[in-house]
Amino acid sequence: MRPLFHPRLINSVFEDPVLFIPFLLEKRAVLFDLGDIHSLSSRDILKISHVFITHTHIDHFCGFDRLLRLFLGRKKIIYMYGPAGFLKNVEGKLASYSWNLVDNFSNQFGFHLTEVHPKHLITNLYLCRDKFRPVRPAKVKPFSNILFEEPALSISAVVLDHSIPCLGFSIRERFHVNIKKDGLDSLGLETGPWLHEFKQALFNHKPPDSEFETNIKKGISEKKIFFLGDLSRQIAIITPGQKVTYIADVVYNESNADKIIDFAKDSDHLFIEAAFLDKHKIIAETKNHLTARQAGTIAAMASVKQFTIFHFSPRYIGQENLLHEEAHVAYKANFGR
Repeated sequence: MRPLFHPRLINSVFEDPVLFIPFLLEKRAVLFDLGDIHSLSSRDILKISHVFITHTHIDHFCGFDRLLRLFLGRKKIIYMYGPAGFLKNVEGKLASYSWNLVDNFSNQFGFHLTEVHPKHLITNLYLCRDKFRPVRPAKVKPFSNILFEEPALSISAVVLDHSIPCLGFSIRERFHVNIKKDGLDSLGLETGPWLHEFKQALFNHKPPDSEFETNIKKGISEKKIFFLGDLSRQIAIITPGQKVTYIADVVYNESNADKIIDFAKDSDHLFIEAAFLDKHKIIAETKNHLTARQAGTIAAMASVKQFTIFHFSPRYIGQENLLHEEAHVAYKANFGR
């Protein structure tokens, strides 16, 4: 089955963390973390609509300038999310530049920022035409896990401890809608934009007896109309959606471990930092990071189907296999316990 999104780490395990998540058949993508993004093409960067920042240490946020540079002058609002202090951090970034020439831009570009606290969110809007000054007083609203939601998917967050607040993120697809080519052929239908509308109708819970218009084979101008439920049974396979979780830069303690296990529970893919080997766990604790063994144990306790470790300390260059081996041994030893 073809999932809606296809996450990939864009840098090596020793470089800045960035998880790029493009959406299938859409010119759209989201980012988890914003370290160095020079390995992403401009074409891919311009697909980005939402950016989710775990925390604003430089290796997780230095890509902001490249993002800003590429979008200047374009018609786009970028939605960004980060932990306590995030609005002030971004305001500082934006205030470090001179904006005397932005009146020359005809397109409206800006950032819609959301600062995530355990029980509430703080939001504000910053437009290029206003020299990125906040357009209004910040708004506060309640927060209970979900940051972003649309019919096909949702993105949630949890506040963790890295000696400062650090966010973990999950993106969850509601369900897969896979189209059966033989089903299309048997009905004399062709692929096209109508299939996206068909999937959206399913995600929006339109009644099965609602009418839906389709395209028939090329060269024939007429349309075919079906009841949505009947069409779904004939051309679609619907399966549970995937869940992808991203955890970076957290100290190993009981509170963090419990939160991560609950948050990542049953993920199809967990991306989790593993900065040190367990023999260096005192250093890991001092620097507020996980060891590979701790990461593998958490992945097992969360019953994730697959996990990827990243964000290794440079002391292990040439020894990456040791971290992978330690994490997977811990996963196998603890899975199902």
